[in-house]
Amino acid sequence: MIEYLPRSKHQAELYVTQFGAEECVPGHDFGPAVRSHYLLHYILSGEGTFEVGGTRYRLRKGQGFLICPEVVTYYRADSANPWSYCWFGFNGTLAEWHLKQAGLTLSSPILEYDRDDRISRYLEWMIESRDYAKARETRLTGLLALLLSELAEFGPAAASGEKGSRAELYVDKVKDFIELNYDRNMTVEDIAHFIGLNRSYLCSLFKRTMNVSIQDYLIRYRMNKACEMMGNAELSIGDIARSVGYSDPLLFSKIFKKLKGASPKHYRSGTDVQG
Repeated sequence: MIEYLPRSKHQAELYVTQFGAEECVPGHDFGPAVRSHYLLHYILSGEGTFEVGGTRYRLRKGQGFLICPEVVTYYRADSANPWSYCWFGFNGTLAEWHLKQAGLTLSSPILEYDRDDRISRYLEWMIESRDYAKARETRLTGLLALLLSELAEFGPAAASGEKGSRAELYVDKVKDFIELNYDRNMTVEDIAHFIGLNRSYLCSLFKRTMNVSIQDYLIRYRMNKACEMMGNAELSIGDIARSVGYSDPLLFSKIFKKLKGASPKHYRSGTDVQG
């Protein structure tokens, strides 16, 4: 069973291209070949081999493998105990990011998931999406996102396995959180809670990687955003202060002057600006 879906211009970030399942006959194989999208196979029973980049993996029930776009791969069912599997094809600008969250990359393409039967249930729900006449694409994308979130939460650890790479992952999470929430009244403790790390550990990791504290990075980010807003004549200094997370315009002005060398008013008028 296989079902193909056309790509929609409205689902550019993440979209399903196909899904299906197969009970393979002994020795059934595919490739060497390339795909134009990501293809995630999950083994429901039996055994087989998967080859990519000169490496051969022997896989069984509860495991799976990721095929990345434009990469040559080959896979084959075992002759004595052939596998059956389901698969999910997808792509989009956020596809790689979601896979990295699940620890799946070109260099680490093997999936480990043996908690329950939820992956096969996602396939069933995708099949049932045929009953949705108006919002099928949205439902499929939602189911795919749920599947990837399940793998990220309960699948293998981050693919790199290197402390430096893991540090960069956490630092990127801090930066992303600040970028999306700089306009809110938040603390470093809030950031640490969101990421799920001890505050002291996260602060130490961030400063070691970025050579600046989280608090200073947040302040600089806010002040740079404030500078961008200065060109909007409809915004007062108080409006700008609130827009970058400061309910007290005087505190905002004090911090702005300390960092930029001029008060917000003088910075806006172009006088006495030191940068």
